[in-house]
Amino acid sequence: MIYKRSELGKGIGFTSMVDSKFKSCVLAVYFLTESDEKTAALNNLGTGVLAVSNSRYPTYAAMSEKLSELYGASVGSIAKKKGDAQILGLSASWLDDKYAIDGEDISGEMVSIVHDCLFAPNVRDGAYDSESFAMVKKDLLDNINAEFNQKRGYAITRAVQTAYRGEPAAIMEYGSKEAVLSSTAEEAFAAYQELLKTAKIEIYLVSPDEDNKFADMFRESFAEIERAPKDVSIRSHSPLKAEVETVSEEYDVNQCKAVLNFKTDSDDRYALKMVSIILGELPFSKLFLNVREKLSLCYYCTSRSISIKGAFFVDCGVERKNIEKAKAEILAQLEEIKKGNISDMEIQGSLMALDNAVSQVGDTPTSYITWYADCFFENDYYTPEEHFNRFRGVTKERMVEAAKSLKLDSIYLMLNKEVQE
Repeated sequence: MIYKRSELGKGIGFTSMVDSKFKSCVLAVYFLTESDEKTAALNNLGTGVLAVSNSRYPTYAAMSEKLSELYGASVGSIAKKKGDAQILGLSASWLDDKYAIDGEDISGEMVSIVHDCLFAPNVRDGAYDSESFAMVKKDLLDNINAEFNQKRGYAITRAVQTAYRGEPAAIMEYGSKEAVLSSTAEEAFAAYQELLKTAKIEIYLVSPDEDNKFADMFRESFAEIERAPKDVSIRSHSPLKAEVETVSEEYDVNQCKAVLNFKTDSDDRYALKMVSIILGELPFSKLFLNVREKLSLCYYCTSRSISIKGAFFVDCGVERKNIEKAKAEILAQLEEIKKGNISDMEIQGSLMALDNAVSQVGDTPTSYITWYADCFFENDYYTPEEHFNRFRGVTKERMVEAAKSLKLDSIYLMLNKEVQE
């Protein structure tokens, strides 16, 4: 694989990755801006419309028909968050030109489509097309409602909001339901115009052959925009609360959810990741073997390290009567790691899992984009092999120190409604 990153303009990075084993191309355009409750929903709507229509294909049907003609090419929107940043944008995928039956210039067509989506959107009188905007607005509301219906994910969302309260990281990538409902097509287009001017922009292209058409198009198009990119805080440790906070909410659920959030001042993200794997990420982990299997205190119990925020979450599905017992045992298993009770088998099993995960980078074009985008977010560029070797260098002593740095910050409980006698 050939990797190359260049600057196309002020605050605009372009990364190309060429790997001849692929038969398709994938593009991702990321707009990075600080999460803000006032703009999160509008930013999402403003970029969401870009994937539905543009000035040349002014309806979803027309856009779909054109993409279908290009051997099932696709265009989609991006909305996620990383640390304190909201990440929005446009994605596209298409068959490489050499596999076109009649020699069609698929890449050239996709350059034009992507250009029009981003720089000539479906706008009239300073507002997005009402039909396209209504479609995106409905989809976003459906996504917000669907998140609530996925109770485990919603419990984690509420735990994150509790842990990061007052920080940009507490704001969901979709924004609030109320903000979406009150948004207008004019406001959404204005929000997108603001992103074009002020967001940090990172563009990723994976293709089987080197192709400069996209880089040239982006360079020329952004040159016509007066850019004033704002700094975006992605990595920032969340401060530990003075006292452990517990938030309890009752819902119509059968299975209760408990999420414990820890904070750390450690920057040793490799040791913290090893602690997370050994504690609760795999079937041989301490939480799985003890809290779930041996003591039968929960239905599931997993952990994950969020190094970019200096946070560490443990979440479990549990019966209401077992919440305190499960909490005590989770803390007890973490204490075992702090005492250095880490077996060679646990370390080797963790490294095997990491090696397996790292070896999958490059299996798909999207995996390359995910990998090098994460490198950008971490401001630390490394190959998958270099990444794995850093894990191999983590000693048991570093794991113990990382575990000792974890302090309980907050607990979120999703409780079932108790039956009144």
